[in-house]
Amino acid sequence: MPKSKKPIIPTIDKVRLVALWLMEKKAKDLTALDVSKVCSVTEAMIVATAANMRQAQALADHVLAKCKEEKFPFLGMDGYKTGQWILVDLNDVLVHIFMEDARGFYNIEGLWAEGGEIALPEAPAVPRSDDEDDQ
Repeated sequence: MPKSKKPIIPTIDKVRLVALWLMEKKAKDLTALDVSKVCSVTEAMIVATAANMRQAQALADHVLAKCKEEKFPFLGMDGYKTGQWILVDLNDVLVHIFMEDARGFYNIEGLWAEGGEIALPEAPAVPRSDDEDDQ
């Protein structure tokens, strides 16, 4: 009998960690939703905005690289080539990376409004150089 796959870390912690990875690469307008009670395919969703196609692809690449480091399962990705809407499937967490116009058009947050919002950590502070203190 095959063993069931359990998340390596609790889903809520995974969501917050993935959000931090997106913040590292300057994703904007991050939102996370707990959709466990209203969706049969995933537990949570993260929605982020990228400034352009290159940044959208860099965000997806960064998430996948970090998942590999953490040994998180990666089930698939769609939309990478055009970058308008990249979907990264991490099993219990779906990551939606949109360019601004596409995000407004598809309104993922509105579609899944029945899911509760997950509080995300603040973006890490950018370290100041000593030269800035002298000014």
